[in-house]
Amino acid sequence: MRNPNGYGSVVKLSGNRRNPFMVRKTIGWNEKGYPIYDIIGYTSSKEAGMIMLAEYNNDPWDINAHKMTLKDLYELWLEKKYPKLGKSLQGSLKSAYKHCYKIHLMRYREIKAIHMQDCIDKCGKGYSTQWAIKNLFGHLDKFALELDVINKSYAQLINADPIPETTKGRLSNEQINTIWKIYESGEYPWADSILVFIYTGFRISELLSIEVANVDLDNRTITGGMKSEAGKNRIIPIHPLIYDIIVKRMNEGNKYLFSLNGKHCSKTQYYEFWYEIIDQLGEHRTPHECRHTFRSLLDDAGANKKCIDMMMGHKSNDVGERRYTHKSIESLREAIELIKR
Repeated sequence: MRNPNGYGSVVKLSGNRRNPFMVRKTIGWNEKGYPIYDIIGYTSSKEAGMIMLAEYNNDPWDINAHKMTLKDLYELWLEKKYPKLGKSLQGSLKSAYKHCYKIHLMRYREIKAIHMQDCIDKCGKGYSTQWAIKNLFGHLDKFALELDVINKSYAQLINADPIPETTKGRLSNEQINTIWKIYESGEYPWADSILVFIYTGFRISELLSIEVANVDLDNRTITGGMKSEAGKNRIIPIHPLIYDIIVKRMNEGNKYLFSLNGKHCSKTQYYEFWYEIIDQLGEHRTPHECRHTFRSLLDDAGANKKCIDMMMGHKSNDVGERRYTHKSIESLREAIELIKR
């Protein structure tokens, strides 16, 4: 059966090719009356070619965009998106691109998770570089989706070595203020989670597991925690500075306070957001250091040691048997509100 005029065609090319069928569409005629074609793509069979042609006619895409290589996309991203990023993040992403050289001439729409993962696995570097590569593909996928180069993101399927936790560091007041500015800019939706880390002391696994059912807005408390008997189901008063953040997250109507597409956010997925934001501080930090920052802020403010240990979920001689009463919760609230911005 013949295709309608202007529909396009599928033709077989000569020679031994992996994808011998060319899908094309006539876009005009030259001065000699010969047709001028735009190549939509290549397929391994005529049937696959007809499907591609039908999809194109149903929802035409930018053929030139579909021809974009990783190199083409990266260079356009450098022009359009790169200048809006923090200097530290710019540096790490630019360095990450050097580890993608083997696939830089591949059409971006043909790059799958296995190709991205191979760049990470063969970079020969530690977790910092691996996460930078993963982060770069996240940025490029997002940009490619905007341009209709791809219709599915594979960056979320790739993995990098876990970022090691440490208890040695704490965020400086200047860095905390920077996080506030990033949050207030509205550019990074997950910046609010870092502030909640800082003003609650929850571990990453604890924060991501908090259900909205365990948030009491009337009494302004969050119940959460795990790992030890002293740390399980501990009550943390909601600091006034993050109250609006908590309310906004609650109003999303999800099961978990911090959800990704309405579902539980894994640590691996969260680190992708974390790395993108925290890199702008120009210094490597981990979520666990926010917990250490919380304790340091309480210590610096002269908070009661028993209250600090209860909120941190630490067992100490001062705590004894942990019982929450109205009086004890108010004591915790008084302690936490000693922290000022």
